[in-house]
Amino acid sequence: MSFNMKPNSNSLKYQLKSLEKLPIKIWDDSAEASAHVARSIALAIRQKQQEGEQIVLGLATGSSPIGVYKELVRLHQQENLSFSNVITFNLDEYYPMEPSAQQSYVRFMHEYLFDHIDIKPENIHIPDGTISMEEAEAYCMEYEKKIERAGGLDIQLLGIGRTGHIGFNEPGSWQDSKTRLVRLDNITRADAIKDFLHVEAVPYRAITMGIETIMKARTIYMLVWGQHKAQILQRAAEEEITSIVPSTFLQLHPNVKVHVDAAASAELSRVKTPWLVGMCNWNDELIAQAVIWLSQKLEKPILKLTDTDYNENHLSDLIIEYATSYELNIQVHNRLQRTITGWPGGKPNVDDTARPERAFPAKKRVIIFSPHPDDDVISMGGTFTRLVEQGHDVHVAYQTSGNIAVHDHDAMRYIEFMRDFGHKNEMINSDKLIELEKAQKFLLKKKMSEKDSPLVRNIKGTIRREEAKAGARFCGLEDDHIHFLDLPFYETGTTRKKPLGPKDVSIVKELLSEIEPHQVYAAGDLADPHGTHMVCLNAIFEAFKDLKKEKWMNDCWLWLYRGAWHEWATHEIEMAIPLSPMELYRKRKAIFMHQSQKDSPPFPGDDEREFWQRAEDRNRATATDYRNLGLSEYEAIEAFRRWKFD
Repeated sequence: MSFNMKPNSNSLKYQLKSLEKLPIKIWDDSAEASAHVARSIALAIRQKQQEGEQIVLGLATGSSPIGVYKELVRLHQQENLSFSNVITFNLDEYYPMEPSAQQSYVRFMHEYLFDHIDIKPENIHIPDGTISMEEAEAYCMEYEKKIERAGGLDIQLLGIGRTGHIGFNEPGSWQDSKTRLVRLDNITRADAIKDFLHVEAVPYRAITMGIETIMKARTIYMLVWGQHKAQILQRAAEEEITSIVPSTFLQLHPNVKVHVDAAASAELSRVKTPWLVGMCNWNDELIAQAVIWLSQKLEKPILKLTDTDYNENHLSDLIIEYATSYELNIQVHNRLQRTITGWPGGKPNVDDTARPERAFPAKKRVIIFSPHPDDDVISMGGTFTRLVEQGHDVHVAYQTSGNIAVHDHDAMRYIEFMRDFGHKNEMINSDKLIELEKAQKFLLKKKMSEKDSPLVRNIKGTIRREEAKAGARFCGLEDDHIHFLDLPFYETGTTRKKPLGPKDVSIVKELLSEIEPHQVYAAGDLADPHGTHMVCLNAIFEAFKDLKKEKWMNDCWLWLYRGAWHEWATHEIEMAIPLSPMELYRKRKAIFMHQSQKDSPPFPGDDEREFWQRAEDRNRATATDYRNLGLSEYEAIEAFRRWKFD
């Protein structure tokens, strides 16, 4: 599935440097990259120890550095890395914020790093979110002086926000800014909902190191993970320096190192349009990417592209290799045509040589994995129904309970119904009634960002479970084919999840071994800003690795879907399932079964549309792309990409 785009000329290296004004290393995944950065930091710590010196680290919070901290903890516990000579200064803190609050960066740092290493407490510095407004200016000046007295930052760890901020230096931050109290951008506050549960609870301000403070660090590591960061990474790395995108100031730093995963690199020129950068090592995948790009740029169907079109748009190499555009156009057009099928489980008794799925066996065992209780119908509801209607043995497995994504008022409504109906009809005993009243009292007194009690989480999980059943039944499944895995990593009661563990993988393996599927569908929508999709997908990957020697695995294909947060690019699609207007409407009805997610879902991400609207718009957009490329016109298309294991 991967394609080769390594440079094969000195001119490409020069042009890459001129486009990417930051030194970027692309990794297959964030775990490998995080381990590399952690080992680099560990090496610097040990070198300072050998010289009898202290080392000063600038640390970041958020999801980006968690993998680095995890590896540093491992190095301490298993390879005797000591932090006795380490002084730390954190980038920022929400304001106001109590250190003990669930969302505080003090708590974050102790949870992920400080409580697990031998750092001296007096060497830890995190901005104080409890100071008064009157004290803020003097406090921030003193924070700067503490960094200077420690000898300055040797290493600064950074993430990047969707506004392009580093630390909490939002658009408009000036280059010579120092540590200060700032107002948070609305986009930043919206992204923080995942930690605070309600936008009203997200602070409007924060204390942050300034651009100048960060730029004084001797070495900077910036970590960028996920497709939702791809666009801002491209702006930070390739566009001109501007205060509108504060991370562009890093272009001026003499020793910055940017580490990104494959998903975050998607918008970089060398990945998205490498032919505009220099010479390419062409293969079928990259050829399809280039021809589709050319067709879309010129707004011409593929079969109408000419030699002149190729020559005038930096694709003359393809014409030289293929002699004329005619043969090339047919090759890519046919490639796309072969992705379209109305038979997601394979069409029986036909030649399947040029079809995306196998004809045999005619009736397949299928597992649809859904990270949250609604991803199945949101992302592949039409295909789900088609598989059932075409007679396949379909199972759906909901990997997490989704309990944190239920509004308190919805939980209260169900509690009151159960209490009142059960009491009135003498269908509920006194112990259960007491439990329901306890849950009701908790919700009535619950603070804005307080974590739900286990009882309330159970009630919210039950709400989502019953909605998932309704959605799956609407797609045609019987209850014995609906599975709730409730993976343990998710059950923290907050958006901060535990790492993937052996128990999570074991649960997935058990279901796979029981069903022995011919087809598995899983969410490859790694733009999910909360990370649940990635953890759920990794659980499946690990299960597949552990089971690869099983005989039935030789005939098991894994298809990845998207749609809730992002969609496959056209050149990446390997199976396209067309939907009629009625099928699209039925998909909408299946999504509507998830009533707790209707109108205003608790975690909308950066897209204000409801999930059914996103799904329909993306499915229609894929169909429009196919039509504009010169293929058949459909109402909508659900897209899939096959994952091939080594």
